Amino acid sequence: MYPRIRDLREDADLSQAKLAQKLGMSQTGYSKYETGENDIPTAILIRLSAIYNVSVDYMLGLSSRKTRD
Repeated sequence: MYPRIRDLREDADLSQAKLAQKLGMSQTGYSKYETGENDIPTAILIRLSAIYNVSVDYMLGLSSRKTRD
């Protein structure tokens, strides 16, 4: 899951700092999600899904299908 959220961020041309700002958190806090140091809270996962317009299952690596149904 962690490489996938990094890839989605990079594909959206967002820096960690810019995305963290959108999420209302610090860049350091967000960075720990991408490295797997901290688990991603459900609320943040849902917000990331909306930002990238992908399913939570895709973000979690449970599906190869990006689209949300």
